[in-house]
Amino acid sequence: QVQFVESGGGLVQPGGSLRLSCVGSGFTFSNYAITWYRQAPEKEREIVAVISVTGDNVVYRDTVKGRFIMSRDDAKSTVYLQMNSLIPDDTAVYYCKAVFPKTDTRGNIWGQGTQVTVSS
Repeated sequence: QVQFVESGGGLVQPGGSLRLSCVGSGFTFSNYAITWYRQAPEKEREIVAVISVTGDNVVYRDTVKGRFIMSRDDAKSTVYLQMNSLIPDDTAVYYCKAVFPKTDTRGNIWGQGTQVTVSS
């Protein structure tokens, strides 16, 4: 069964850093692009970054460019999100998910997420 387990969140002051991890299981991790999402209170879930299958191409949303770095370690079935220069607007629950085909019901599976709170 497909599963995603996110970790690494916490409370951090503005300007601080956090490194999130997400372990995927129940599918061939190395065959799929992976996406980090986030959802802030009372806001829509949004894409933060997407990493290609090979890991050599990452696309970031504009508001995190230059501050966040996404990477993957297929041997550990894990993706990471290094978050630097954090700002209060980065406060959200962060999730990861594989990019399954639209008709694949595994695309409906979400992990529990990890809470990131940026506050002084």
